[in-house]
Amino acid sequence: MAKPASQQLRIIGGQWRSRRLRFPAIDGLRPTLDRVRETLFNWLQFDVEGARVLDAFAGSGALGFEALSRGAKEVVFLEKNPSAAVQLKENLQTLGARNAQIWAGDALNWLKQNPEPYDLVFLDPPFGLKLLQPAIDSLTLLPGALVYVEHETGLQLQLPPNWQELKQKQTKEFCFRLFQVEAG
Repeated sequence: MAKPASQQLRIIGGQWRSRRLRFPAIDGLRPTLDRVRETLFNWLQFDVEGARVLDAFAGSGALGFEALSRGAKEVVFLEKNPSAAVQLKENLQTLGARNAQIWAGDALNWLKQNPEPYDLVFLDPPFGLKLLQPAIDSLTLLPGALVYVEHETGLQLQLPPNWQELKQKQTKEFCFRLFQVEAG
């Protein structure tokens, strides 16, 4: 059976609550599940409004669109897959969002060349490609920044010593965690 040409995700909260956005059916592209996004944005309820957000490995853009819907000042989406990047642009136009930009290219290269600090970073790369550790190692963050990390269960990471884990949940397949960068 052939895969559909596109799929949909639903924005959970904020000004675009219940809006549906399309994303391409691409192997390895797995939008963060609704229940996980709901948990994450409950964790972040006081930290999104006015934040500068980086959605590395954006894919469907589920996390970045959710942040925009909830009042983020700016979101930068990084997406390597050309058709996913085009769909992100179309979705921004559909929503009328002007406070976001999409960089269509390799997220690891972008992180190395753009050491800008963000208030909130989403790191949810495709599983099994060993992209998460290099992304963590490439981040430049100021104290107080929040980092959301989603990865396969059992993956061992070398985290910077100034990252304090605030929240964590795990399923059989994956783990999602929220960190805050401390001074030091």
